[in-house]
Amino acid sequence: MRVFKSMFVVALATISLASCGSVKSITDKPVPTMETTVSISQKKGVIDEEQFNRWAHADLVADTIPGMSLDKAYKFLEGKQSVTVIVGVIDSGIDIEHEDLKDVLWTNTKEIPGNGIDDDNNGFVDDIHGWNFLGGNGDPAPEQLEITRLLAPLNARFEGKTIENISEADKADFLKYQKYLEAYNASSSRHFQTLARMEQIGANFAAVKEYLGKDSFTIEDLQGINTEDETLRAQVGDLIGLYGRGLDEDAYLEFYETQKKNKNYDFNFDGRAIVGDNPEDINDTKYGNGFVIGDKESESHGTHVAGIILASRNNNKGLQGVANNAKLMVVRAVPDGDERDKDVALAIRYAVDNGAKVINMSFGKSFSPNKEWVFDAIKYAAEKDVLLVHAAGNDNKNIDVKDNWPNDSKDKINEISDNVITVGAMSSNFNENLPASFSNYGKLNVDVFAPGVQIYSSVPKDEYAKYSGTSMASPEVAGVATLIRSYYPQLSASQVKHIIMNSGVKVNLQVLIPGGKGEKAAFSNLSKAGSIANAYNALLLADKMVNGK
Repeated sequence: MRVFKSMFVVALATISLASCGSVKSITDKPVPTMETTVSISQKKGVIDEEQFNRWAHADLVADTIPGMSLDKAYKFLEGKQSVTVIVGVIDSGIDIEHEDLKDVLWTNTKEIPGNGIDDDNNGFVDDIHGWNFLGGNGDPAPEQLEITRLLAPLNARFEGKTIENISEADKADFLKYQKYLEAYNASSSRHFQTLARMEQIGANFAAVKEYLGKDSFTIEDLQGINTEDETLRAQVGDLIGLYGRGLDEDAYLEFYETQKKNKNYDFNFDGRAIVGDNPEDINDTKYGNGFVIGDKESESHGTHVAGIILASRNNNKGLQGVANNAKLMVVRAVPDGDERDKDVALAIRYAVDNGAKVINMSFGKSFSPNKEWVFDAIKYAAEKDVLLVHAAGNDNKNIDVKDNWPNDSKDKINEISDNVITVGAMSSNFNENLPASFSNYGKLNVDVFAPGVQIYSSVPKDEYAKYSGTSMASPEVAGVATLIRSYYPQLSASQVKHIIMNSGVKVNLQVLIPGGKGEKAAFSNLSKAGSIANAYNALLLADKMVNGK
């Protein structure tokens, strides 16, 4: 269904609007240059779909694909002992009944399911597989964007006013209002344009039905209309373009309903009504429930992320996750909109307190009014030796300059702790297109890059799909971190972070800067490590640190 909706978005973008006025390499072989890679690829031929579904696990030297050398890593691990690592995935709901995830679930054995009692006295009743900070029964949770929440009260005060109408006492707030309004308009323009476009298409359907005297029609009916009415001709042409792309009225209505349910930019929507807490009070913690499952297509994000890290490796189904001895703790805190700082902070603390040693956070936003709560949670995780892996974001911007939250720095220079690794996304193209065109980057605030384009993983109802985003790159690295913590539990969160950064494959390429309109830079300048995360190299380095060989 996600693919079908994407088709509709593309169709909207392409149909004529006539009727509307994503250390040095320590491998045992040298990393090939781009030229030798092309040569090897030509000899080997094009990989098939099954191989491409696993491209993130490939080896640059052996396969000529810039993956993380995971198969090679597992050969290195043969015969070695491991311990089970709990991985917290803070995300949307996750389909915990999925065939590739049901066998790797973390279970709180101290809690008795369904008795309505907090048996383990951890403050959460019936948290069997994790906790849901979004309330409700697992249906997709709508929310505003943070910029909408920030602007709403100011808009009520200042809408339609100019600086000349503002009292001296209100001028500071008015300037803030203008800043927020500019950001809101920049973010919301496409959404409102899409809504207007959908309303126009709806008018087209109504006009053609009236002309034909039918409640429904086919593309042949449209092609048979011969009219001198220029407006109707334009409407017919618009619909022919739509139908010509395999779409029809049912597809239109489904997509339109989805758009109307979008509350991201709705000033009057109360996203916390279903939750019942005060989102501005970090001490108001008695909310949410143990219903973590997200089996709706619209909440497929969390299921996809979880599969990349933990999908069963030995069931001959779907895919193989990066980690092989790990348990999935589900922490549902990411709605259809921007996550609340309070939920993020408490979600981190929940995962830490219940035994997670690696936490994946594939979410982010440009505004964070209560960032100090999250900073405190990050430092708390550091005290408990927990590694946080965070997606860099998909706005193709330099986050050394632009804001992206959460992060581990208040000033974009100095880290508050040493337990967060931020991941940018890369493609399978070992050339100037190596960085994903959508990925954020930053020499100081992105630590490393990892595969994040066309990544195959689990989605609800025992299905699979390819998604792109730094949301996919982050769990690739979280999986590598989990492997290290499983086979080398002596290593601290900070050590694991630096092992991943220091063992990545260095790439000596000039690449297109994401969002740079054709400008290029050395790939090494897009992140602090300047490299691609590599599981094999990381395990070699971890082994050397522990065993001294």
